[in-house]
Amino acid sequence: MMEPMSHTVSLPDTGRFFEIRFESIGGLGAHAAGQVLATAAVLRMGLNGANFSSYGSEKKGSLVRSFVRLGPPDYPIRTSAPVEMPDAIVVFHAALLRNPATLAGLRKDGTLIYNAPQGPVPRELSALPRTARVIRVDALGIAVKEQSRPNAVLLGTLCAAFSFLDAGKVLDALSEEFAGRHPEAVASNERAFRSGATEFELLASVGRAEGDLPASRTEPVWGYETQPIGGIIPEPGNTAWNDLSASRTGWLPVLDREKCIHCGVCDLVCPDLCLVWGDAEDGGKFERELMGVDYRYCKGCLRCVESCPTGALGKEAETPGLADGLRVPLFPDLIG
Repeated sequence: MMEPMSHTVSLPDTGRFFEIRFESIGGLGAHAAGQVLATAAVLRMGLNGANFSSYGSEKKGSLVRSFVRLGPPDYPIRTSAPVEMPDAIVVFHAALLRNPATLAGLRKDGTLIYNAPQGPVPRELSALPRTARVIRVDALGIAVKEQSRPNAVLLGTLCAAFSFLDAGKVLDALSEEFAGRHPEAVASNERAFRSGATEFELLASVGRAEGDLPASRTEPVWGYETQPIGGIIPEPGNTAWNDLSASRTGWLPVLDREKCIHCGVCDLVCPDLCLVWGDAEDGGKFERELMGVDYRYCKGCLRCVESCPTGALGKEAETPGLADGLRVPLFPDLIG
C-alpha cells in the first residue's frame, strides 16, 4: 500500500520544466527507470511529471531513449515532445558516447551521468560544456555484484546528484514496481540503489565547449533543401560498417587459441558472423584455424562460449580497451 504523500518537493528555480533524458540500449532497464522516477515524482513528491520512451524493435541491444519531464504542481505539462535540451543525461552504456546525438542538447549547467568503470575519460566527453557536471559510476559492476540491474544503480546516482529528488521516495517506488512480479529482486535492487548513491566519481575539467550544446535537430529534416538524397542510406545497418559494440552488456567472448581445436561449432551458432578464420600456419594439422573475434560485430550474446566443446572460448568482463586490444579485424582493409 502506498504511503500518503507528505509534502511537495521544490524543483530548481529555472522558470521551466526540469528535464532528464536516459540514453540506453534494450535490456538495461532505461524504460523502467523512467517510469519509476516519474511515478515517484508524481505520486510521492507532489510534482507534475511525465515519462515516455522512444525505441525501435523491442529487443536487447537496440537503441532506447526514455524521457522524464518534471514541473511544480501548479505548472501543467502540456507537451509530449522528446527532451531535446535536458538538464541531465544518464547514459546506460559507455559505447553510446561515440554517438554525438547522445550528448546533444545538454545545457551548460547540466549534468552527465554515465556508466563505466574507473579508467581514462573518453575523449568524446571533451565535447561537453565546460561548466557541465560529469559523474561516472560503474553501474554494471555494481549490478553484477548485487545481482540487480544497472537502472537501479543509476537511479541511486541520479538522486544523489539532485537533492530535490527524494531518494527514499524513489527507492519506495522502485521496490513497489518489482514487489508484485519479482519480489526476490527488491532487496538486491535496494542494495544496488544505495551503492549507486555513494560509489560514484565526480570528474573535473572534462568538457571544452562554451554554452549549451545544440540539440540534435536544429532545422527541419524534411525541408526541400534539407531532405536526404534519394536512394542513400545515411546510417547503414547490417553492412560491413555496422558496429555492434554498444549492444554488449559487460561481457566478451575471449579466445584461448592453445585450447582451440578449430571445429567450427562456434561459427555455426554465432548470429553475427564475428569470428575470424584464416589459413593454417605451415606445418599445422588444420586447414583453417580460428584466429580470434572481431568485436566490432560482436554483441556479446556468448552463444559461442556456451557451445565451445573445449573451453577455448571463455567469458570475461569487458574493461576499457580490452576489446580493442584483443580484436582481430574481419575486414582488415576497412578503416575502423
